[in-house]
Amino acid sequence: MPSQQGHRILVTGGAGFIGSNLVHYLLGEAAGDLAIPIDRVVTLDKLTYAGNRENLSDLDMDSRHRLVVGDICDANLVGNLLREEEINLVMHLAAESHVDRSIDASAEFIQTNVIGTHTLLEEFRAWANELGFPETDSPTERPSIRFLHVSTDEVYGSLSLDDPAFSETTPYAPNSPYSASKAGSDHLARAWHHTYGLPVIITNCSNNYGPYQFPEKLLPLMIGKLRKGEKLPVYGDGSNIRDWLYVTDHCRALVLAAVRGTPGEVYNIGGNCERKNLDVVHALIETVSRIDPGMKSVPPEEAITFVTDRPGHDWRYAIDSSKIQKELGWSPRETFASGLEKTVRWYLENNSWIEHIEDGSYQGERLGSLE
Repeated sequence: MPSQQGHRILVTGGAGFIGSNLVHYLLGEAAGDLAIPIDRVVTLDKLTYAGNRENLSDLDMDSRHRLVVGDICDANLVGNLLREEEINLVMHLAAESHVDRSIDASAEFIQTNVIGTHTLLEEFRAWANELGFPETDSPTERPSIRFLHVSTDEVYGSLSLDDPAFSETTPYAPNSPYSASKAGSDHLARAWHHTYGLPVIITNCSNNYGPYQFPEKLLPLMIGKLRKGEKLPVYGDGSNIRDWLYVTDHCRALVLAAVRGTPGEVYNIGGNCERKNLDVVHALIETVSRIDPGMKSVPPEEAITFVTDRPGHDWRYAIDSSKIQKELGWSPRETFASGLEKTVRWYLENNSWIEHIEDGSYQGERLGSLE
C-alpha cells in the first residue's frame, strides 16, 4: 500500500499535445501555482502518430518522470503499472482525437477511446479495492486516489448563434465518430463512479492551442503552410465558431479538478474566447507577419483558399465554465492574443521539431518498452 505523502500520477497520452503540456506543468509550475505536492509523474503513451518522444525529451534526466511505451487497452500493463508505481492519481488523456481521421477510420477511435477507457477504469477499480477505498481526505494521511477523465465539448453537439454555451447539464448529442466515442467514454466514467463508487471526475474542454500540437490541427497546420508560402485551406466559408483555450490554462484547470474537485462531478473548461475560424486564420497571419518580419507578408485574401466543408461539421462550440470558476477558483490567464503570440513564437523557434514530424523521424520505438 502506498506510503508517500505526495501525489504519484499516471498521465495517459502524456506524449501527445495536451498530455505533454500537462506533464511539464505537473513537474514545473503546478507545485507553486496550486501548492500541490507531486512526487512522481508516469507517462503512459502508445506513441501512435500523434505521440512524440521529443515532447518530453527535456525530462529525460528528471528522476521524477518515467515514460512507459504501451497501450491503455493492455490490462496487464496498466494494472502492473498502477501497483509498481503506487499511483494515487490517474489523469486520463489518451485518445484518438482528430475528427477527419475518425470519419475515415472510426474503429481506431472506438478501440482507444471506449475500450481503452473501460480497461483503465477496471484496472483502477481493482487497485482501489486493494487499497481499501474509500480513504480519508485528512491532510495528515496520504492523498485519496482519484481518476480524472478528460473529454471534449464536442460530445454536446453543435450550437446555433443564439444558443447558450454548453454547461455541465447540456444533453449529449455527438455528431462525429470521434465525439461519439468520447461521449461513450464519458458515460463509462460516470457509471463507474455511480455504480462502484470510484472517485471519478470528468472534464470537458474547448479547443486547445499551444506548443507541441500535432500539425494536422488548425493553428500548427496554418503556421507550417505560412512558413512554406503555401495556401491556407479553410473549410466552407470559415464561419464555424470555436471557443479557444490556451493549453497551459487547461492544464491548470485539470490539476485543480483532479485534486480539489468533487468525485462524481463534471467540470467544463473553456477560454471564454469564441472566434470564427476565418477570424482565427486572419489573426494568425497578422501575428506571424509581426513576429517574423523576414517572412513574406501575404494579404489574407491571397493566402486563404476555401475548401469543401467536412461531413457533419459542427457549426459552433462554446463553453460555460462558471462552475469550475466558482467552485475551484480557476479562470484563464491568457487572452487569445497573448496565447496566440506564445504559440506562434514556439513554432517559429522549434523548426527541428516540425521537420522531424514532416520527415517521420520523430517516430521511434513503439510498444512493449518500459523506461
